[in-house]
Amino acid sequence: MTFADTLQDRIAKTSPVCVGLDPALDKLPEGIDRSASGILEFCKGIIDATKDIASCVKPQMAYFEVLRAEGMNVFWDVCEYAHQQGLIVIADGKRNDIGSTCEAYADAYLSSDSPIDALTVSPYLGSDGITPFIDRAVKHEKGIFVLVKTSNLSSGELQDLPTGDEAVHEHMAQLVESWGRNHIGKNQLSCIGAVVGATYPEEMKYLRTLMPHIPFLIPGYGAQGGTAKDVAHGFLPDGTGAIVNASRSIIFASSKKDWKEAATKAASTMAKELQEAFTK
Repeated sequence: MTFADTLQDRIAKTSPVCVGLDPALDKLPEGIDRSASGILEFCKGIIDATKDIASCVKPQMAYFEVLRAEGMNVFWDVCEYAHQQGLIVIADGKRNDIGSTCEAYADAYLSSDSPIDALTVSPYLGSDGITPFIDRAVKHEKGIFVLVKTSNLSSGELQDLPTGDEAVHEHMAQLVESWGRNHIGKNQLSCIGAVVGATYPEEMKYLRTLMPHIPFLIPGYGAQGGTAKDVAHGFLPDGTGAIVNASRSIIFASSKKDWKEAATKAASTMAKELQEAFTK
């Protein structure tokens, strides 16, 4: 089983919903202590509330790193707990470097005994900053998601620059497809994925044609403005090949004591919206 096969099997049992775990201290709901232990309680609660709906969780490492050593201990505890609950765990660290440093990053997150199933990586140091991640992903049945067209407003300052007859993000998409084509699983998808933002649906539509074997991780749904109609462009014609991330709209659906129930409801609503986008 490749990572893509495992991911697709999980999606088939649940939905393409990926819950972003962005536990900002100042947004934690009523009754949750604003501390590392509070973040652990909160993240476990969100996992419990959404594990029967979502296929994946995506812990955003910045919110754990800000609490230094204690926060990173919580990060690993959260990843382990999510893994135990059967969720695909995607660490959102956007790691990248070259040489032995890149090798160390790859070993840290994509080792055989890591509870992390996939890692987001930045490609802008070139292929020698990606190869160690690919090697570990293939060896240990893990995955990576390479930044191609991100959801933030200023992404075009670099990603949309023309390079001959194409934009930088289009050239990057072709590189990702070429990297992934050698590592395709039974469902014709690679263990190498791409991050493509929901906030750029027209670009997403074209990028899907450039990357037919690449699973998409689509951020920007919900609070950032992306809709089910927008993200439908990132799926393959049979409705597979993508997961859609929502963070704030699910985990902070309520700031009151009903926050877990609100998260369940928000995730269920999102899953229904995504399903309806393919049936209309």
